[in-house]
This record gives sequence, structure tokens and C-alpha cells, in this order.
Amino acid sequence: MYMKTSYPSVLLIYTGGTIGMIENAETGALENFNFDHLLRYVPELKRFNYRIASYQFDPPIDSSDMEPLFWAKIVKIINYNYEHYDGFVILHGTDTMAYTASALSFMLENLAKPVILTGSQLPIGTLRTDGKENLITAIEIAAAKKPDGTPVVPEVCIFFENELMRGNRTTKINAENFNAFRSYNYPSLAHAGVHIKYNAHFIDSPDSSRPMKPHYLFDTNVVMLTLFPGIQESIIHSVLHVPNLKAVVLKTFGIGNAPQKEWFINQIKDATDRGIVIVNITQCQSGGVEMKRYETGLKLLQAGVISGYDSTPECAVTKLMFLLGHGLSQLEIHRQMSSNLAGEITKD
Repeated sequence: MYMKTSYPSVLLIYTGGTIGMIENAETGALENFNFDHLLRYVPELKRFNYRIASYQFDPPIDSSDMEPLFWAKIVKIINYNYEHYDGFVILHGTDTMAYTASALSFMLENLAKPVILTGSQLPIGTLRTDGKENLITAIEIAAAKKPDGTPVVPEVCIFFENELMRGNRTTKINAENFNAFRSYNYPSLAHAGVHIKYNAHFIDSPDSSRPMKPHYLFDTNVVMLTLFPGIQESIIHSVLHVPNLKAVVLKTFGIGNAPQKEWFINQIKDATDRGIVIVNITQCQSGGVEMKRYETGLKLLQAGVISGYDSTPECAVTKLMFLLGHGLSQLEIHRQMSSNLAGEITKD
């Protein structure tokens, strides 16, 4: 039974990851701890005038094992509790956090409440952990409301090391430092210093007249293919003939360029003619593809490849899985990949 209060309410969803681990005193190995002990490690949570509840994955999932099955579980938890909480904080391992954030941005259609993913590079029980600040600030952001009572940040975001970023614009860029994530092609939604300063101009404004619609279907018959100088035709052929393959995220050079070899273009065209969706994104961390600018990009366009604009790899692959899971035609997937469904691409 849920108690209605005037206090802001936040549901913590612990999926797993470094933030929820403690060090075994005998072996030195990191082990998952019971999330009920959270207040022992973050007593500051008691100072919030919020109603905070938690849900723990049992067993916790290492982020390397995260997959659509667990994305669907997160969405089910949010959907079930959607009317009972003002915001949601998802504690997640950093390695695949950007994939989960991207996927959730499409799965939670017309989201009107904050869903903030965070984690840490050091376990929350260690002295120098970054997890404590990440968690405390993520909760504060999830509970933040405007004077009219609507949420300040009604979208899926990642908060890490003082920066709040749109989830489907974010990628992990550092394996060791605390500033592990970056949003190269879209400004931060907020910066946490002495005060949390929100960039309201860049935050999404949902249609409040439409209910949140959860989605659960994914098709994982997708591959990510990174081009490199000297790549062989046999490799390209093998990848494009993987059984049941339905889509390819093609990571090209610069603004969308690829080898001009005849065999390469023929392999690509053969694949698109067979109904395989091929989306072109850049290998560069910043910027997007412009396929009409150079002849190499134009040839890809003529071979049936579509632009991924300035999508992150994490966003491009999860968006394709999402669209394929709904049984859309190749033409409709092309249209949707060129559409800005959840603030994930910048179109001129």
C-alpha cells in the first residue's frame, strides 16, 4: 500500500554495478551487498525530506551482462510504480549504462517524469567513492520540481561527476577517472556545483495530455561493423551474411566516408537489397555524418545506406533493436531512424 504524502518521492532501482559493492575483508574481492544497508554507507539520505524506497535486482546484474530482457524488467518496474513516485533513480554498472539509458529513452514513450541513471567508479563503501555524491545528487534531480509542480527534468538521463546528460546522447569515455561519461553532441542538461544549475532550454518538454506508454519488444539481430584501413572483403561478406541479420550499424570514417572499392559498395548494396537496414554513423566521438558532402558518402547513400546523423553507437544500436522488435518494414525503419524520437539526433 502506497502512502500519499506531500513530500517528494523517489524510487531507487538497484540493478547491480560497482556502486553497490563492498570489499571482502579476507579476499579483497568486490562483492554485491544487500541494498538494505544503503543508509549505513550514505547516512546523508536521512536528511532528505523525501519518501525514498528501493527495489533491488536479485541477483544483481553485472553491467557486462545487461541485455534487453533486463531493460524490459526496469521498464516494468517503472510502469508499475509510475503513479506512485515523482522520479526514479537507477543504479547501474558504468560499462553499459549508456546502452541502457538509450534503450529506456525509446521504451518509455512520452515519459513525463525523471529517470536518472547513475553509478560509480569506486564502491560506495570505500573512503574515496564517487558513488555517494552521484547518488545524492541524482536523487535530488529526480525529485526536483518547477513552481507549477511539474518535474524539472522529465526525461531519461545519466548523472555522473557533476554533469546531467541526456541518456541517449551519452557515451562512456573513461575507464578509470570519475568523469567517466561525456555527451559530445548535445549540451549538458544541468551542472552540479554549489547549486544545481539547470539548462532549461535543452531539457525536453513532454506532452502532458498523453499517458506514458511502456514498450518491451526488442530484436537483437543487429551487428556493429567498424571500418578500418585494409579491411578485407571476406570480413565484410561474412558480417553481412550472418544468419538472421536484420540491421547493421556501420561505423565509417570522418563525416561518413568509406572505401570506394567496387567490391565494398557491391557488398553493401547486396545487403540492403536483401532487406538489411544499414545505418551510417561516424567513428569520431564528436560530430555526425554528412553523406552528401563527399563522393564516398554519396556512393553509400546510393547503395541504400541511411544516415545515423550524430547518433552515439549506443543509441544507434538500441534504436535499431527497438524498431526491429516492433516488426516494422524496412521503409518504416528508415523513416523512424531519420526521425528524432527522443531527442537522440540533431537534424539540420
